Amino acid sequence: MELGRPASSRRKLKDLLLQKDNRCCADCNAPDPKWASANIGVFICLKCCGVHRSLGTHISKVLSVTLDEWSEDEIDAMMEVGGNASANSIYEAYIPEGLTKPEPDAGHEQRSKFIRSKYEFQEFLKPSLRIVSGKSSTGSNSSKSLIIDSFTSASNTQRLEGMVEFIGMLKVKVIKGTNLAIRDIKSSDPYVILSLGQQTVQTSVARSNLNPVWNEEYMLSVPEHYGQMKLKVFDYDTFSADDIMGDADIDLQSLITSAMAFGDAGMFDDMQIGKWLKSDDNALIEDSTVNIVDGKVKQMMSLKLQNVESGELDLELQWIPLDQ
Repeated sequence: MELGRPASSRRKLKDLLLQKDNRCCADCNAPDPKWASANIGVFICLKCCGVHRSLGTHISKVLSVTLDEWSEDEIDAMMEVGGNASANSIYEAYIPEGLTKPEPDAGHEQRSKFIRSKYEFQEFLKPSLRIVSGKSSTGSNSSKSLIIDSFTSASNTQRLEGMVEFIGMLKVKVIKGTNLAIRDIKSSDPYVILSLGQQTVQTSVARSNLNPVWNEEYMLSVPEHYGQMKLKVFDYDTFSADDIMGDADIDLQSLITSAMAFGDAGMFDDMQIGKWLKSDDNALIEDSTVNIVDGKVKQMMSLKLQNVESGELDLELQWIPLDQ
């Protein structure tokens, strides 16, 4: 959020977070929320954040208050809603008798059921506010209109992911590509897709560039059974299917197990705490070390793209535990 945002905008968001009603998660009342749904206008904790992410960005666009860059429009939308009390007056207007909100220590199934009922299925709204499509009938840009218009049904895959328990967050920085493969006449228009579980993020398209520099950051929720992160590079084509420019599987075990073993990284000086070793079975160009840097657990890696004639990609991973 700090990059490129005027100090006045950053101050507005910080002041909003400090208001009494915003000092607890809008969905479970956990103290000190550090995440927000920018299009809904609520501050939420990391555990609820994982469920919001599984709804899809068409329902809830999740941003970190401290780690992500916010646009002026996103900050203005949060300000217009006014935070948790105002948003909950809409989304929790008609909670059925006998149904209670999840507590901060609630299990994932209870938390997920409540959040989906609240935002995806709109079960607690006034009937007159419930909608059947994601398009606005008035074209209004008011935040409450924006909130209601953001709803739509999630796919079955997204619903299944809502039942997954998340153990933390992964911040991925796609840094650059080197000597990428040519897929057009003389060059390519590359972009990168990263997938973890049912979540997928995509970089911008680098036009006519075999050595693109992205320096773009993305957040992914890490499920309990996380497996490998999948990376694919494509050449964007306007009139035909995009061509593959290579792929790689990324083993997250060294990063996550090292981070969990050391606990609060802020208690330690800069040091190496783990390593993913280069082998014939992976895409590493050289060994990738896991380090504590300025109180954060990070891992740099250079990957040789697989199943392609040429191309390398540089990434930086950062582990973010549940209590941040």
